[in-house]
Amino acid sequence: MAEIVELQRNSANWVKVVDDIVRIEKKIFPKHESLARSFDEELKKKNSGLLYTQLVKENYRGQGHGEKLLEAAVQKCRTRNVHRISLHVDPTRTAAMQLYKKLGFQVDTLVEGYYSSDRNAYRMYLDFDME
Repeated sequence: MAEIVELQRNSANWVKVVDDIVRIEKKIFPKHESLARSFDEELKKKNSGLLYTQLVKENYRGQGHGEKLLEAAVQKCRTRNVHRISLHVDPTRTAAMQLYKKLGFQVDTLVEGYYSSDRNAYRMYLDFDME
């Protein structure tokens, strides 16, 4: 089982890990969908953090690995002072939609043209009860 890693901004390997993630982002997503250009700026925001793990490769899909990784990430957020997790997902990616809903994520809104002029996204969220 892969481990979820939380990386601190002042850690020695911060730059390398962020550079690796940006490289993978550029490789996986079309240019107009990639967050590579804004990734570093997003991480500089006060309310952001970085949890990462290895990707779930195509030939391992459907075996529950992605679900376990997402559960671990959600649990890591529960142990921190995180009030909400939000994400964007293509509404046509039914397996991803089902997984997020299974773990309690709810659709917030449809964001038209999020990925491209003809591809929308659902913004989804998971709120934590703060005691």
